[in-house]
Amino acid sequence: MLQHRLSQLAVGGTRRASSLQNFALWSTSRGFSAAADEYDLAVIGGGPGGYVGAIKAAQLGMKTICVEKRGTLGGTCLNVGCIPSKALLNNSHLYHMAKKDFESRGIMVEGLKLDLDKMMAQKSNNVSALTQGIEGLFKKNKVDYAKGYGKLTAPNTVEVDLSDGGKQTITAKNIMLATGSEVMPFPGIDLDEKTIVSSTGALSLEKVPEKMIVIGAGVIGLELGSVWERLGSQVTVVEFAGAIGGLGIDAEVSKTFERTLKKQGLKFKLNTKVTGVDKKADGTLGVNVECVKKGKTSTLDADVVLVCIGRRPFTDSLGLDTVGVEMGEKGKVKVDGKFQTNVPGIYAIGDIIDGPMLAHKAEDEGVLCVEGMNGAHVHMDYNLVPSVIYTHPEVAWVGKTEDQLKEEGVEYKKGNFPFMANSRAKTNADTDGFVKVLTDAKTDKMLGVHMINSQAGELIAEACLAMEYGASSEDVARVCHAHPTLSEAFKGACQQTSTGKSINF
Repeated sequence: MLQHRLSQLAVGGTRRASSLQNFALWSTSRGFSAAADEYDLAVIGGGPGGYVGAIKAAQLGMKTICVEKRGTLGGTCLNVGCIPSKALLNNSHLYHMAKKDFESRGIMVEGLKLDLDKMMAQKSNNVSALTQGIEGLFKKNKVDYAKGYGKLTAPNTVEVDLSDGGKQTITAKNIMLATGSEVMPFPGIDLDEKTIVSSTGALSLEKVPEKMIVIGAGVIGLELGSVWERLGSQVTVVEFAGAIGGLGIDAEVSKTFERTLKKQGLKFKLNTKVTGVDKKADGTLGVNVECVKKGKTSTLDADVVLVCIGRRPFTDSLGLDTVGVEMGEKGKVKVDGKFQTNVPGIYAIGDIIDGPMLAHKAEDEGVLCVEGMNGAHVHMDYNLVPSVIYTHPEVAWVGKTEDQLKEEGVEYKKGNFPFMANSRAKTNADTDGFVKVLTDAKTDKMLGVHMINSQAGELIAEACLAMEYGASSEDVARVCHAHPTLSEAFKGACQQTSTGKSINF
C-alpha cells in the first residue's frame, strides 16, 4: 500500500513538473532574446491596443518596448477622447440635474453657477492621473518606453525620431502596429480648434458658446453636443442620414433616443448636408446646409461648429511601403486571423485594421495578438463587441439589429421591457428607455440585445457574457436577478422573448 502511494506521488510529481515545463515553453516560445539591443516585441503606438498588448507581452516573458509619439500614453482615447469626454459628460449631467431636476426631488439649490475652468481642470487631472498610471504599469511589468515617432525601416527594425531629439534604432523579432485613428477631415472646412473644432477642440472650449452646430449625429457628436447643451449652449445637430446614433444602432432605439434628446433641448436637422462654413466679420459662423430630399438651402448661425463625421486609420509615415505591408480598403492594414500582415513578424491591431473603431476592441486584439505570437489559439467574435453612447440616457447594444436579421433572412423573436415598469428606475425617477432582446425563432439563441437607459453601458455586459456562451433568452430569464435593480429589465425582456409574457409588464 505504501509503495503504491509513493508510486502515485512520483507520477503526480512528474505530471506537475511536466505541466510547469510546458507552461514555461509556451510562455517563452520562439527563443525570445535577452540581448540589450534587440527586443522580442516592439509596439508602435501607446493607445488602448498598444499599451495593453505591450503589458501582456511582457507578462508572457517577451522583452518589450512601446513607442509613442504623443509623449503621454493612452492614445486618443485617454488623452483627447473617451476619458476626458466621460469626465465632462458626468459633470455636465450633475450640473444639469442641479439646474433642472433637483427641485422636483426636494433638493433646493440657490446661487448655482458654472465654473467651467474648474470643470476643465478636473477633467485634465483625471487624464493626467491615468496616463501616469500606465507609465507605472510599464515599469511594474518591465516594458521599455520610447517617446517619439516610430517608423518601419526594415521588416524587423523600427527607427524612432525621439521627442527630445536624436534617433533610436530598435530591432525586434515581432513588431505590432497599433497607431489608432485620427479625425476625418470635412472637405472645404478648415479646423482651427477654436471656433471650428474637432472633438479635440470641443473638449477644451474656454467658454460655453451661445450657439453650437454639430456636424454629424454619431456617437461623438451626440456625446459632446449633450455636454455643451447641458452647460447652456443652444445645440443643433446636422446629420446627412435620416436617423441618429451612427452605424449599428437599432432603428427602434434610435427613434426613442432622438425623442429623449429633443426633450432635453437638442435640436436635429436630419436628411441635411453641410455645404460649407463661412466666417463672419463679427467672429460668428454661418453654416450652409441643404435638404437632401428637397434641395432647399439655408444658413444656420453659430458661435462654434463641431465637426464629427468620423475617424480614419492613422498610418502616415509609418514606413509601410518601405517593408511592403499590404493595405486593404479605406486605408486599413490587411491582416490574417492572427493579426499578422503579409510581412512575417509584422502585426497590426485596433483602428488601423477592419472592425469597429473602439478602444475595448483594440485592447482585446492586443492581448490576442501577443498570445498568438506565443502559440496560443486566437479567436475574436466581432459580432459580440458592444457599443455604447454615453449620453443620458445611455444607449448600448451588442449583436444584430432587427434590420440586419431581416436582411439576412433570419427568423427571429423579439421581447421588449420598458424601464417605466422597472421598480429601481421608478424609484430613481429615471424611466426613459427599454431593453430589447432578439433571439432565433427556432432555437431561442440570443442574437442581439439593445438598451436605452441611464446605465445601459453597464447593463450590456450581462448580455455580452450571455451571448459569448451561446445563451438562450430562457437561460437569462431563469437566472435570479437582485431586486430592485435595473438589470431586472433585461430579465423581463428575456421573459417576454422566451414565453411571450413578462411578469412585471
